[in-house]
Amino acid sequence: MKTLIDLSVGDTFEQSEWLVVSQDMITQFANATGDHQWIHLDEARCAKESPFKTTIAHGFLSASLMPNAFSQVVGHSDKIASTINYGMDKLRFLEPVRRDDAIRYQFKVTDISNKPQGKLYKVEASCMLKSSGKPALVGTFLMLAVLA
Repeated sequence: MKTLIDLSVGDTFEQSEWLVVSQDMITQFANATGDHQWIHLDEARCAKESPFKTTIAHGFLSASLMPNAFSQVVGHSDKIASTINYGMDKLRFLEPVRRDDAIRYQFKVTDISNKPQGKLYKVEASCMLKSSGKPALVGTFLMLAVLA
């Protein structure tokens, strides 16, 4: 497994394990963010009124799982003191993540630049749905590796 400091532009990675997005995860995210829209929480109403026939995860729940997924495919380096979320350049929610869908992330390093604090990595990420093979989200995430 490569460490962050060893990455090069063009490197690609994929999680090996699928993560099931449970209703409990969706509910906890709703409580943390205050987004209690019925499409995420009301299973009975979703069965009747939603085009998805079940609750769906918040798009930002899927996005918030990306840093942990990245840390599962890129190893730790003693040359890096900290990795900081530097933001997103682009994020699109393409497909809903339904309750109990399994997801995993694919990554491609598209740019590495030097900053006064360390190295800035631009990474294209896709959150893939096991049920359909389609991406639920695609985005370009930025991570700053603060050098030790």
